[in-house]
Amino acid sequence: MGDSLFQLPDELLFTTLSQTFPCRDAQIRAVATLLHPHAAPCRNLVIHGTEATGKSAITAALLQALQDDTEKDEPLLRYVIVNSIECITARHLYESTIARVAEALQWQGGATRCDSVSQMLVELSKMLKYPSYPDNFRFVLVFDGIDRQREAPITLLPALARLSEIIPRITSVFIVTSPPAGFLRTSFVPYIEFPNYTKNEFVTILNTTSLPTAPLPTTTIQETTELWNRFTGAVHDALARSASRTLPALQHACTSLWPRFTAPILAGTHAPREFSKLMVAARVHFQDESLLDPGIVAVRSYSSSSTTTTTQAQAKDNTAAQLSAPPSQANTPRKAHSTTTTPSKPKATANPLVSATTTDLSTLLPPTARLLLLASYLASHNPTRHDLVLFSTFHHGRRRRRGGLSVGMGRGGHRGAQSKHRKIARKLLGAHAFVLERMLAIFMAVRGEWDPKWLDQDSSSREMDADIEMAIATLASLRLLVKVGGAGAGGMAGDQMDRGGKWRCNVGWEVIRGLGRSMGVEVEEWLVE
Repeated sequence: MGDSLFQLPDELLFTTLSQTFPCRDAQIRAVATLLHPHAAPCRNLVIHGTEATGKSAITAALLQALQDDTEKDEPLLRYVIVNSIECITARHLYESTIARVAEALQWQGGATRCDSVSQMLVELSKMLKYPSYPDNFRFVLVFDGIDRQREAPITLLPALARLSEIIPRITSVFIVTSPPAGFLRTSFVPYIEFPNYTKNEFVTILNTTSLPTAPLPTTTIQETTELWNRFTGAVHDALARSASRTLPALQHACTSLWPRFTAPILAGTHAPREFSKLMVAARVHFQDESLLDPGIVAVRSYSSSSTTTTTQAQAKDNTAAQLSAPPSQANTPRKAHSTTTTPSKPKATANPLVSATTTDLSTLLPPTARLLLLASYLASHNPTRHDLVLFSTFHHGRRRRRGGLSVGMGRGGHRGAQSKHRKIARKLLGAHAFVLERMLAIFMAVRGEWDPKWLDQDSSSREMDADIEMAIATLASLRLLVKVGGAGAGGMAGDQMDRGGKWRCNVGWEVIRGLGRSMGVEVEEWLVE
């Protein structure tokens, strides 16, 4: 009997790939059958599935293994992978495809400019249709993420699917997320789905790829392995449906929670077989999804958490002492209160992880942006006619505050009988528009008092106009400041630094009060009632 026309690759190839990509043996064998020159090569193949299911990685590894396997006798398979995410236009996609095909075939004299699919077809025909190749030679074109191609014409996918009709040696592979029905406008296209991993598959992959190599202290490697197996299942049950829906996210969750989960074992309070007690001790960490979203604020270490928490407690007590003191004492420097105030006992034992992961504007914004935000709030909630009294130092050595402007004033700012109607506090009303030049004037007037360190610096080290403009741009991009009157969506249209442009503060009173107190400023003293 003669040799069979249908021949799959060596079984060792499948074994190696299955060990590298667990729980994907069926998909690996299906893709290999439809791409191998001696099996059942097809013209078009659609590989689809959700994010992080191994579509791109398995396809690239399988094609490389098939290419190495067919080179034992004669080269029967070549491939290129074009990532559509890296192509900013359709023309960029055409030129990248031609360049990579020429590189894979070591073709000289390929076109450097390609404006349409027709021109790309002509160039591919020069390299793949007319030259002589072995009878079973196949060239695989992989378009990864083609459904997210930018500036793609509506005929792009049907045109790419018909390449194999003109060049029979080509197999086009389309890796997409969720293909609509008949999106290639051609018949007899096989689809291979890469479904999301189940819980058992998640646990199997994590136990294979992310298992701790060294056992925990005072435990054996078997006890550590058993504890890790139960731990990964608990992490999947707690976070898979709500936060960690993909394999990389679940791996990151296990890596982040494992040191916190095993901390009682290292401390000697729990044994590795007391899984229920370990779960109860680490329950707060399993409920905290912020550990899965690393930000720009680093999590503090356990060694410095007690010192940091004690410092925060002392700062809070000093602020509370200033607020409860009479006005004559509240305006004195804070150093005088720090010598007579002792820190409160319960605040020093706060959870370091909770305090470390708490983020607000006082920690995310630089000092210049914080001062500008406070100045914009004053400009939005104070009438313009009171700026000279509040912020000017021409007639007196220091600025007057709320004591000189109260609800007891009559109309026009003159003292007289109290108004018959009770007025609503301005901080409870909506923000009004203000001119940018007015906010900058308030900022320059109060900066020396709100930020004493700025006065101690020499003129060369102080922030210049560029730093102020950058801070305003940051506040506008975060929509903490909104430009009104002639601005487009997001408040970024036109000249952003136009001194005559009108802006509005988009932050509430509670946030501003907390932001001011973080800098030692009582914003309420600068508001006119």
